Amino acid sequence: MKNRQTPTSRERVMREDDFIVSKTDLKGRITYCNRVFIEFSGYTASELMGEQHNIVRHPDMPRGVFKYLWDTLEQKKECFAYVKNMCKDGSYYWVFANVTPDVDAKGQVVGYFSVRRKASAKAIALMGDVYRAMLEEERKAGAKDACTASLALLASTLEQQGVSYEQLVLSL
Repeated sequence: MKNRQTPTSRERVMREDDFIVSKTDLKGRITYCNRVFIEFSGYTASELMGEQHNIVRHPDMPRGVFKYLWDTLEQKKECFAYVKNMCKDGSYYWVFANVTPDVDAKGQVVGYFSVRRKASAKAIALMGDVYRAMLEEERKAGAKDACTASLALLASTLEQQGVSYEQLVLSL
């Protein structure tokens, strides 16, 4: 059940003490979600459980960001990112996400944990600009080369600023 809603301009703003928590299996299917995730997504727990986490993906998010996230997780590293999510009703909310591999006693990745908190206005403004530029690159490149094109733009932007993606997002 992908979110098939039409995006609206209505923003939902997280409270300072909110933490959205979810857990997925290796394929990104939701296996746990807390009440704050349920509240902000607009879905019920039963609508979320077993669904792909991208059920809340907003079309303003470049595919390249998610490729970066999955590439980082495949290296068994945690990933930090600013993400614009879409609610069931089409409204949206920004989060600062920390996604980590969930490993078993043998060190094998068995799923992923994600904890999200309120994104700062400064981060939303900056990352919104970066993501719009990445989306434009994806559109120009076409579906086949979209991720490569947007990640190249991101790499160029980061190089100009002399920082890594992680350094950028953690500085905001």
